[in-house]
Amino acid sequence: MSDAPARSYAKPDTMLRDDRASTELLGMTVVEMSEGHAVVTMPVRDDMLNGHAIVHGGLVFTLADTAFAMACNAEGSVTVSSGAEITFYAPGHAGDVLTATAELRSRVGRNGIYDVEVRNEHGLIAEFRGHSRLVPAERMKSRGAS
Repeated sequence: MSDAPARSYAKPDTMLRDDRASTELLGMTVVEMSEGHAVVTMPVRDDMLNGHAIVHGGLVFTLADTAFAMACNAEGSVTVSSGAEITFYAPGHAGDVLTATAELRSRVGRNGIYDVEVRNEHGLIAEFRGHSRLVPAERMKSRGAS
């Protein structure tokens, strides 16, 4: 059993510090973050397009998932995803700036539901629903989190 403390994600820079995929690889930026709410942006580059010359759906999902994570952990808790789904409405293109806005819809005990809208300059391109689960700090300690 490790005596390492569980991570505290009270500030976006703390949580994103170790999330190199979102920041360094994909260029995401946290614009807003508060209890149950987060806004994250991502510029779409040519290397983010799929074979149809539209932004890869997995990257849209990743952006929404990052906003979801920020909204879940804004209070300094350790909260993880227990599931998520996405529906795509319109394509994104190179040069777009995608904005994901996450909002808490309900919280019962340690479980939460968050909705995330992903938009570009032309409107809604996807909706994501994430299910969260608060993880007790003691449990994270027992798994050796640092």
